[in-house]
Amino acid sequence: MLLVQLSRFRISLLFLLIVSFLFNKFLLGFQLLQIQNQYKLIKPGCSVLDLGCAPGAWLQVACQSLGPLKNGGAVVGIDVKKVKVPSLHCDARVQTISADVMKLSKPQVMELSPKKKGFSVILSDMCPSVSGISTQDAALSFELGVRALDLAVGRAMNVSNDNFQNEGVSCTCSPYDKGVLLSRGHLVIKLLESEDTKELSQICKPLFKKSTWLRPKATRSSSREIYLICQDLKSQ
Repeated sequence: MLLVQLSRFRISLLFLLIVSFLFNKFLLGFQLLQIQNQYKLIKPGCSVLDLGCAPGAWLQVACQSLGPLKNGGAVVGIDVKKVKVPSLHCDARVQTISADVMKLSKPQVMELSPKKKGFSVILSDMCPSVSGISTQDAALSFELGVRALDLAVGRAMNVSNDNFQNEGVSCTCSPYDKGVLLSRGHLVIKLLESEDTKELSQICKPLFKKSTWLRPKATRSSSREIYLICQDLKSQ
């Protein structure tokens, strides 16, 4: 009798874990879906880079936003975890790479883009392993956000380098460093809301024609996640 109860408990626990995973993936997909519906960042035929692509929900939304396969386009996902391309809502235009974004060079990322010319849209859903220490988690999130911006615009970050120096954050880009985001391209960065997030917004303002904050409706009420939407990268 006890063995039967234990088996039922394990099955129930496994079921709850599966439901929780699917629910979280569902929410993640709806976050990008709201962003896409509101801003129309991903257009047919464009190239998309998804930083921190696990578990794959954003890959699905990005691929569907490209339209039919005949429209062309590409979606490249990068994550420290090995992510299998979802069989549902994805096609041959989607590929994933297992790598640490913090260690990849811009030329390496550029090699992944169509014709090695860059990406039309960069989505950063990167998030640090949450420690429970809010200041530490926010600082790590900010570092990931800075890395996404650095990959996107490269040397253009020097325009706002004073902001980094004032905050004690080092800028890794050189005067000859080229970003992987195409001119008039769009950038989405997920951050944990803090005082530093305001600084990143100020850095982005002179680089893009428009930058706004969005907290998608699918975000949990207890979460500090917020998205910086940067539209139309200015020609450098």
